Amino acid sequence: MLEAVARRAETPKGNPRWYRCAQITLWALTFLVFAVPSSAEAYVGPGAGIAFVGSFLVILTTIFFSFLSMLLWPFRMLIRAIKYRHVPKPLVKRFIVVGLDGQDPKLTDRFMKEGKLPNFAALAKEGCYHPLRTTFPSISPVAWSSFSTGSHPARHNIYDFLDRDRRTYLPMLSSVKIGSVDRRLKLGKYRIPLGKPEVRLLRKSKPFWKVLGEHNIWSTVLRVPITFPPDKFKGAQLSAMCVPDLLGTQGTFTFFTTREGGENIKEGGIRVRLSSNGAGGSASAGGRVEANNFVTALEGPENDLVDGNPPMNIPIVINIDRSANVARVSIDGEWHTLEPGKLTDWVDIAFKAAPGIKIRGICRMLVTEMDEHFGLYITPISFDPEKPAMPVSHPSYYSTYLAKKIGKFSTLGLAEDTWALNEGIIDDGAFLQMTYDIDKEREDMFFVALDRLRKGALVCVFDATDRIQHMFWRYLDDGHPAAKAAAAANGGAEPEHKDAIEQLYIHNDKLVGRVMEKMGDGDLLMVCSDHGFNSFRRGVNLNTWFHENGYLHLEDGVDGTAEWLRGVDWGRTKAYAIGLTGMFLNMEGREEKGIVKPGAEAQALKDELVEKISGLIDEETGEVGVRELFDTEKLYNGPYLENAPDLLVGYNAGYRSSWDMATGVVAGNIFEDNVKAWSGDHCIDPRIVPGVLFCNRKIDVEDPALIDIAPTVLQQFGLTPPKYMDGKVLFEEAADASV
Repeated sequence: MLEAVARRAETPKGNPRWYRCAQITLWALTFLVFAVPSSAEAYVGPGAGIAFVGSFLVILTTIFFSFLSMLLWPFRMLIRAIKYRHVPKPLVKRFIVVGLDGQDPKLTDRFMKEGKLPNFAALAKEGCYHPLRTTFPSISPVAWSSFSTGSHPARHNIYDFLDRDRRTYLPMLSSVKIGSVDRRLKLGKYRIPLGKPEVRLLRKSKPFWKVLGEHNIWSTVLRVPITFPPDKFKGAQLSAMCVPDLLGTQGTFTFFTTREGGENIKEGGIRVRLSSNGAGGSASAGGRVEANNFVTALEGPENDLVDGNPPMNIPIVINIDRSANVARVSIDGEWHTLEPGKLTDWVDIAFKAAPGIKIRGICRMLVTEMDEHFGLYITPISFDPEKPAMPVSHPSYYSTYLAKKIGKFSTLGLAEDTWALNEGIIDDGAFLQMTYDIDKEREDMFFVALDRLRKGALVCVFDATDRIQHMFWRYLDDGHPAAKAAAAANGGAEPEHKDAIEQLYIHNDKLVGRVMEKMGDGDLLMVCSDHGFNSFRRGVNLNTWFHENGYLHLEDGVDGTAEWLRGVDWGRTKAYAIGLTGMFLNMEGREEKGIVKPGAEAQALKDELVEKISGLIDEETGEVGVRELFDTEKLYNGPYLENAPDLLVGYNAGYRSSWDMATGVVAGNIFEDNVKAWSGDHCIDPRIVPGVLFCNRKIDVEDPALIDIAPTVLQQFGLTPPKYMDGKVLFEEAADASV
């Protein structure tokens, strides 16, 4: 699933360097300095921007290692035969998993009944179809981590997109840690790092593909969330969710406009005013714009090699030809002709960090208007898959291989720009084009991998289902506040893309049909989703509830409008919420300024909150906003339970954490309408948003869960699932084997 707040959490105001992850540039440059060439790599150091394949030294090195590899090949084969002599016989030849993030069983049932999903119906008839229990909470990073490891969150350590820094109470990404390098060599204005920064995946427990690899079984893993940085195993992997953009955020677009005034973009983007003198100016610059030529710049990542960390930028020249109804845009010295309303293909760009060193990325451009005013939208800058600034694949050259096979593709974890649609920068049609283009990239790489796979496992997750349902659910729910707002803005006209979700399910059905055509004897196919979907009509700010009910206090003179819980008086605060479903006690000895004593006092406080918040009524509508509050100690058991939120919120259908709560604002109402295009969600009580499971064989379990897939994959390859896996196998037949 795409969680909007994760895009913002990277750059809270007041901490730009930390949250914009300037270490991306540092990683690229230090890897250039310290990496050792390998015969398997086409270039040295992701993001270094310098290809070594043409150098004489590397040609000699490659020849040497190739010759050495040939000499050692018989010995390697002998060692492999001895090492894997006890690997049991698999029950399947290929195990294929197609993940459709967010596909909902209610809609699936409805469209199947209407005859619109013939391939899903055929797959169900051939094998089976079941609702699939999701995780607590029903959030994509949690759910897909449980899918990968076959375990509950207390064993894989992922509970949300966000966690909190226990010292500062500020948010941080829960899945990856990016370190820094302090020792540097100064050369004039440049600071050369003397070391390599740490980039570490925080998900614990082994995913099933690593277990398969330990038994010499190949896996290809494409865009499964929470795989950044990529795992190292026998196979190939392309990372997904939480891969940042080139700015180090989870997706920051840029919008150049001649329009005066108006509010700055609140979420996920940068607004640059094109002033009447033809230069990029501030959003508040005055004067009506009539010029046809503008000179501005695209801001890139901070340059960690230079004193003061100034941002790198690329000059942009814009020439507007209204008579031809085109705009000609020069970016990084290359001209592109843009027609209004049409996204360009991927555009290569490179930021110059130091002499001979460039940080490469790709983006797309869209002219949003070209009448009285002009608007140019530029997507978040994705790593160039051929020369990524951070490790996005295993082996490191795999992303380059895919780019050579299918063309350039987005590497950004949250690739579809939901915030640009939320902020009204792009329209429904542009968002759908972007989403389907990314989905086509995913399809192409999936079928390349499927055609090459002779035996082993292949997993690919498709995001379009999640993204389109998030943004277009308002058209399924006539009473949705966002639908009413859109209708009022359009003079009551019927929305052009009212059937976007139905068309998406039909699109998924065609994909499933193409996959089924490629299944052969001994192939097992599963099509699954990590959760379902529901409407998001009303937001709930439980930090406001905590404040009004005496559990959270503000410092004197603070009004609670600051983001990220700034201004909270932690010396008097007992509980707070952060992320999408998690609540924390301000625990003594755990949080920096904790006041709640562990043990009996903490348990009594949790019981009190469960009693008061479960069944919380929205007085404006009379509906229940929170179905139930869950004590995580009663949900899970595992070595990472101490990192879990103390309580999880099970919102009712139609409700979710408000946008203010997700960003740590205390002021405002407890309940409020959601009028954003982001109108559907699943961060609610997991019992009301199960996913789907289709399989070309009947399973032997009546109530399957997402955590059951990992142990089932291992069982079908003749392996006994490890003890840390909480899931159960879905087929009764077992192989006579042990891990």
